Amino acid sequence: MPIHPGMVEPLADRTRDLYAEAEARLLGIIARQLAAGLDAPGWAERKLAAVQQLRRASQAVVDELGKAVTLEVFDAVASAYNEGHRAAVAELGALSDDARALVDDVTPNAQAVDRLAQETVDVVTSTHRSILRAVVDRFRAIVAEVTATPLLGTGTRRQATQDAMRRFADEGIRAFTDRAGRRWQLTSYAEMAVRTSVARAATEAHMRTLSDAGIDLVIVSDAPRECPLCRPWEGRVLAIDGPTGERTVEVEHALDDGRMIPVRVAGTLDEARLAGLQHPNCRHSVSAYTPGLTVPEQATSDPDGYEAGQRQRAIERNIRKYRLREAAAVTPEAQRAARLKVRQWQSAMRSHLAAHPDLRRLRHREQPGASNLPEKRTEATPEQVEAARVWSGDAQTVREMSDDQLAAAEGSRLLDGRARARIEAEADRRDLDDLLGRIRPGGTLADDLTGFSDTELARVFGHLDDGDALRVMAEMDRRDLATRLPGVSPDLVGLSDHDLAARARDADPDTLALVAAEAGRRDLLARLFPGGQLLGDLSGVGDDELAWCMQYATSEELLRIAAEMDRRDAVDMPQPAGTGDAVADLLADRDALAEAMAPAPDPEEWGRLADDETFAAEAAALAAAQDEDGGERDERHTITRREARALYDEYVYRQYIQAENDTNGYLLNKKSRASGINPVSLFSGPARIAYARASDELKEWWKEHGRLTQAEFIEQVVGKPQRWADGARKNESDQQAKR
Repeated sequence: MPIHPGMVEPLADRTRDLYAEAEARLLGIIARQLAAGLDAPGWAERKLAAVQQLRRASQAVVDELGKAVTLEVFDAVASAYNEGHRAAVAELGALSDDARALVDDVTPNAQAVDRLAQETVDVVTSTHRSILRAVVDRFRAIVAEVTATPLLGTGTRRQATQDAMRRFADEGIRAFTDRAGRRWQLTSYAEMAVRTSVARAATEAHMRTLSDAGIDLVIVSDAPRECPLCRPWEGRVLAIDGPTGERTVEVEHALDDGRMIPVRVAGTLDEARLAGLQHPNCRHSVSAYTPGLTVPEQATSDPDGYEAGQRQRAIERNIRKYRLREAAAVTPEAQRAARLKVRQWQSAMRSHLAAHPDLRRLRHREQPGASNLPEKRTEATPEQVEAARVWSGDAQTVREMSDDQLAAAEGSRLLDGRARARIEAEADRRDLDDLLGRIRPGGTLADDLTGFSDTELARVFGHLDDGDALRVMAEMDRRDLATRLPGVSPDLVGLSDHDLAARARDADPDTLALVAAEAGRRDLLARLFPGGQLLGDLSGVGDDELAWCMQYATSEELLRIAAEMDRRDAVDMPQPAGTGDAVADLLADRDALAEAMAPAPDPEEWGRLADDETFAAEAAALAAAQDEDGGERDERHTITRREARALYDEYVYRQYIQAENDTNGYLLNKKSRASGINPVSLFSGPARIAYARASDELKEWWKEHGRLTQAEFIEQVVGKPQRWADGARKNESDQQAKR
């Protein structure tokens, strides 16, 4: 048969009665101790001296209570477990006789029973240690209060004692504080703990027996006057175990073998219990669900009935309240007044039950200590608590608060502009610390800065040393350069990696392609420019990537890239000619270089592209003449006057370098050096001026190696007489003769 917690909760009545009786006895002990000699002189001194006597009397009550509760709890839990087991066996009537007999023979799990019972005993009796403390502390507080009242002229000692005992009776002996900070009455907490334990024992035995029989699904009943917590689960099918959440499962029909039918499962039983199903006082039961046979009930809502039931509970609480006042009364007048209030609330109970015939009176709930839930405390919200810390604390207080606490304080309406400014300043400081931690992990600037936005780099710039600041400046320069390069989107260059990924979400194909290109550019920079510097070893970099690096390279890095390209394209260069004739050596070196760089285009081809018409005409005429003679073409004879003039500059430079080495740099005489004459100018132009400025060492060098003017050089190179060559040779001879 189905079972719900209410079926076994009466098993906790005996435990409740034990604690209610103990509480009444303790209140009576205090009341009698206070009432003795109330009007005699020295009352306060005698009462304080009687604390030990009060403690011994209370200790006897507590010891007797502990023994009785232990036996009662073990008996109640075992009875509840058996009740749940028997209820499950009764539900298994659809099984075969053998299978039902097998399940019925299985004895309840003794270890589970003992575990649940011992847990309950430990929870309940843990409050006993604080009972004596609560009784003694309350007794001393009442004595102090009663002693002060007559002195202040606010009442008599008898009135003060009665008022204090009335408050004590209303509060009860609150010997336990839960994690929420609520203080429970002794009787209320004990009854709650035992009721919870016996409900757990019954439902655990019920579900375990059904599971042993192979039943995995149960259905929730439709109970009258359901509470809002249980209402969503009425008439729903639940799984005893398995994954949480609503789902549809395929199960075999109870009668048709092999026939699978869908069943909508609202969740697991544990999931429903966590949501509030089968809470204390709940009347919803769960029973085995037989696929294909069980027809779910149509759940009906009864909010008015629920409110009527809650009103009945309120009347019961008031009856218990005044019964306790009657037990704690010190004067006959207080006893009569409390008794009158009890009768008034009992009359209200009869009227309420007459208006709602579906309710029934439960007299045991009107007894002191029955079902007393702790009073709700009006506590400050987390937002109010954290806002108060910000308001009243200093800068260090704000620093010690977590991000969640600051967010809670920010959501409060209690803060003014000054307090909110402190929160914003602290949030900015934490953001900056987080940013510095990412940009400078371990105190060292990150190797790859491409993932940080322009704004982030600018924000940390003032917190970096000179070396790191230079690296950030170099990164910003590369970004400025990148915005001017083709194929780079300027609006994406300054974004962080996080912002770039956000831009890619839900982007159109064109924008996504631009984002992908920017991500690829950053990957190349991170790989080829680690730490902002060109990769140390360029041998593994491809030609295309090496060419790409030139866009971001510095002058020194460009030289390294060029050297790497030269290494890859290197050819064996010919040795310089050494005939002793400077012009012949120059032309020989030129021809050897051309041969090393071969294959070279045909002179006719590149001659046609020349801008110099004379050069092109001479090259074509020379090629035609050689074709008529049948001889091989001489590359040297194709040199035009224009090219010869260009070769002369190279000749002058080579002569200057050789002369400087041979003379150890003594090329100018003293007067020319003082005048700042450029020594290169001595190797071209009129001989008269060159010899006037040259040193004796250079003149000796010219005597051995010669000195050619441009006209002489062109005549020698092109093989045609030049009008100015003879004059230049005569001037050279005259200058040599003067020496």
